[in-house]
Amino acid sequence: MKKKLNDFDHSICKGDCMTQRELKRTVFFDAHVASGAKMVDFGGWEMPIQYAGLSKEHLNTRSNVGLFDVSHMGEVWIEGADAHEAVKRWVTSSVDIVDGQAQYSLLCNEDGGIVDDIIVYRFSKERFLFCINAANREKDVAWLEATVAAHHDVQITNASDVYAQIAIQGRFAQDTLQKMTDIKLSEVKYYYFATGTVNAISNCIIARTGYTGEDGFEVFFPMDAGTEKVSSMWQSTLDAGAEYGIQSVGLGARDTLRLEARMNLYGNEMNDSTKPHEAGVAWTVGKDKETFIGKGAMMEHKKASWKHRLVGLVVDKRIARTHSAVTVDGVDIGEVTSGTKSPLTGKNIAMARIEKRYARPGTVVEVDIRGKKTTATVVKGAFFTRDY
Repeated sequence: MKKKLNDFDHSICKGDCMTQRELKRTVFFDAHVASGAKMVDFGGWEMPIQYAGLSKEHLNTRSNVGLFDVSHMGEVWIEGADAHEAVKRWVTSSVDIVDGQAQYSLLCNEDGGIVDDIIVYRFSKERFLFCINAANREKDVAWLEATVAAHHDVQITNASDVYAQIAIQGRFAQDTLQKMTDIKLSEVKYYYFATGTVNAISNCIIARTGYTGEDGFEVFFPMDAGTEKVSSMWQSTLDAGAEYGIQSVGLGARDTLRLEARMNLYGNEMNDSTKPHEAGVAWTVGKDKETFIGKGAMMEHKKASWKHRLVGLVVDKRIARTHSAVTVDGVDIGEVTSGTKSPLTGKNIAMARIEKRYARPGTVVEVDIRGKKTTATVVKGAFFTRDY
């Protein structure tokens, strides 16, 4: 059954879905409107939430290939003689990567809370690119500028309006994109990237990354190639993937895809007060890393005050929504951070932050959904496993 717009969990709009202000638009806006997309305010951007329908777009990405507009994401260059040292001080991960490799990581504040989750791209020891969340563009840049060490020779450049970005996700993502570039995509490993030409646009960044649990690529187009040339990439990608059943995918299915894959959404599973171990992303912290901003407070919290853990839930009968209370014997033990009905499995799935003592897989809890309680079971790992 096709979902109506009112059925979506509008937490993906970051609580900022308004119509009375001027919204930013990506270079692909006209293509979305021409395709009949339903547009919404997403953190100040007018973005497509669906085209053919959430379930159709979701399932087609799982079985074929989907095209996503992610141009609202931010990009920040970190450059200079001390760029590598500056990056290591800022992020939680070890940054033990080579040129052409990417790494998922976190920026933390002095209290150990998560400023943002980012992807770090290493071009050289003196040149890195941070891909940051759309809603955190200004906040992240301000934080970087405020925390840069005085002795570091490093330049911070907000390049968020310099690039447009698409994501091509699904089992036929490589076949689709290969038609548009001479880069041998089979040689680009997961969480690596290459720089080259895509459909006559040079200096594109092609990364084997994504937010769906599927194989795929995220492509950064430099806007200095010209608005008309870059905007044409949307239709060019649809043409390239036509034989593989490609479809445009909106924010609605992007959210259900990442939730099935059990990937966090900033603002839901984590925020400025959430510690990495409370958000299920402690694995981003370099094992032998001596320091990064916020490490001391994070370790102290983990040692003395750590009470809650992020878990996956399969919920009986009803769809859990963000902030739904999770209880045991009538006592609150936490709350749902994200919830939906899985288009792939038909199960009601959710992530929730609950007291650690109830986080063991198989534990049965209750979820209060609009005043009605239903049972849910804690589960381990992602809610689906891809078969290729």
